[in-house]
Amino acid sequence: MPRNNSEIRTRFAPSPTGRLHLGHVLAARVADALARQSPAGKFLLRFEDIDAPRVREIYYQNIIEDLEWLGLHWDEMPLRQTTRTAAYEAALARLLGKSLVYPCFCTRREIQDEWANMAAAPQGPEGPLYPGTCRRLAASEREAKIAAGTPHAWRLDSQLAATITGPLTFHDLRFGTLAANPGLLGDVVLARKDIGTAYHLAVVVDDAFQQITHVTRGEDLLPSTHVHRLLQVLLELPEPEYLHHPLVLDEQGKRLAKRHDALAIAALRESGQTAAEVLARVNAEFQPPLRTSWHR
Repeated sequence: MPRNNSEIRTRFAPSPTGRLHLGHVLAARVADALARQSPAGKFLLRFEDIDAPRVREIYYQNIIEDLEWLGLHWDEMPLRQTTRTAAYEAALARLLGKSLVYPCFCTRREIQDEWANMAAAPQGPEGPLYPGTCRRLAASEREAKIAAGTPHAWRLDSQLAATITGPLTFHDLRFGTLAANPGLLGDVVLARKDIGTAYHLAVVVDDAFQQITHVTRGEDLLPSTHVHRLLQVLLELPEPEYLHHPLVLDEQGKRLAKRHDALAIAALRESGQTAAEVLARVNAEFQPPLRTSWHR
């Protein structure tokens, strides 16, 4: 993987399911500024639009308008994940060929019921982990359910995968070198029942496709990086560097979401704030950690 500063490639990857807010400004600003520190750096725009029921065509244009108003300009054509389904299917097939994924027929209610019946449900940083119900099914039962047309997702067998890869690490420009824990999020879903892929698989495949050298995103996604490092090795994809930046929080100390309409870029613009004022607010309050000395 390129380590030369002139080859830095970053991406901003919003979902077109609502308007951008201050948290998105920070994410885009960090990615853009990191790329611009190198002579040939590239800042890319990716629309993570696989969640079709929530996506609206108007939001693609809204995101572009907000970024342009802020003076953030991307290189190359924006990428839509909905154009990449064949790549996700190929990656899933590769994992299936190694017996590293299994079909999961559980409904949310069934998973919750199993948690309730357990003396101590396995816990992760985001709550209870999938209890492994379908991982324990016999091959004949799985095949019968699939043949009968039973809806199913595909889950990563994280324990088996970890035995294949052995110990792993990843490097973060803020936190240093960290040991990867492949089972931190349990057997994550790699392909949902309705769309044939899911965040963890799609983002890893797309980062490699776009030749992203530095993945910048909020520190709330740090647990996901443990899974992504595992998938990169299993799929023989390049290893990027990471920068998990601080989050923009609301008055209650909670992460901003798209329901925070008052902090939407459109609302701030309509209130009379300038792009320079919005960017200064992010830079002053949240101090995006950008130092060239961090680059290897």
